[in-house]
Amino acid sequence: MFKVASFNCNSVRARLDIILNWLESEKPDILCLQETKVEDQHFPTGGFNSVGYNVIFTGQKSYNGVAIASPHDITGITHDITGFCRPGEARLIEAQIKGINVVNTYMPQGRAPNTEEFAYKINWIKSMRHYFAQHYRPDMMLLWTGDFNVALEPIDVYAPDKLLGQVGYHPDEHEALHYVKEWGLEDIFRRHVKEAGQYTFWDYRVPNGIKRKMGWRIDHIWATQCLASLSRCACVDMGPRLMEKPSDHTFIVAEFDL
Repeated sequence: MFKVASFNCNSVRARLDIILNWLESEKPDILCLQETKVEDQHFPTGGFNSVGYNVIFTGQKSYNGVAIASPHDITGITHDITGFCRPGEARLIEAQIKGINVVNTYMPQGRAPNTEEFAYKINWIKSMRHYFAQHYRPDMMLLWTGDFNVALEPIDVYAPDKLLGQVGYHPDEHEALHYVKEWGLEDIFRRHVKEAGQYTFWDYRVPNGIKRKMGWRIDHIWATQCLASLSRCACVDMGPRLMEKPSDHTFIVAEFDL
């Protein structure tokens, strides 16, 4: 069994105890983190090493930042992302672990439709198809994880009729993400979990959002078909979101027969 997880930690240092305790209890083979919000020289590498994990990362002060942790050897991969990512933005990191290519992304939030930030987000998403086509093939073992900042299906949001057209659940975002998906990727969570009400994000600003089930599934684990066919299950781990001083997201997890 090979376990993969993704988590927008909303500050790796603020959430370090939650992350390290989760690593020790769940023992994933790969954990992809987003919104680490720390410059590289201040990343808490020692904490990960103390629980048996190697970690690679790229970050910036107070914003964005991505990391990949694994108990296995990590071969870092660097590709040019200046064609679609603004200079200095730490939104994508890649590695190869146990023969699997891992691409971890923190996509732009987009602010609001009809803004420059939203147009940037749409271009960012669509550019991922060219990126995959340039560096990978659909017949390769490829894992794409991260906070996509897009809920793709009606069952991925608590009120699809009300929310349709808002940032994060907008037809333009859906079109862009489907365009990337058609390159040869599958949503592993939806391969195994068909019911509604499975969310990974609850806005801090919504009073009692978790109790009222007002969530979004905007964190994803996707894979090429050769890897997807080896997947055995997927789930959302609600526990970390219910802890003291949590992230506004929680862990999404998938297991593979590898």
